[in-house]
Amino acid sequence: MGLIGEVLMLPFAPVRGSLWAVRQVVTEAERQYYDPAAIRAELAQLEKRLEAGEIDDEEFDRLEDELLDRLEIGLRPRAGTDNGTIR
Repeated sequence: MGLIGEVLMLPFAPVRGSLWAVRQVVTEAERQYYDPAAIRAELAQLEKRLEAGEIDDEEFDRLEDELLDRLEIGLRPRAGTDNGTIR
């Protein structure tokens, strides 16, 4: 974009900065949500809840399936990364 374009877009700079910040927050939230270590900890906690009788087998199976789906997604290599590791 040339100098004139930059000058014309200057009033929108705060919006562009806000959008960048929102993208960063969403990216970090997704990273934490799909973090394999966090999911494994949740699976362990879920098993403890089953053993303690807090949940029944049906609810355990449903929640376990959800966590395993998240784990599978979290372990997939992502575009723009090397072997699934974030640069």
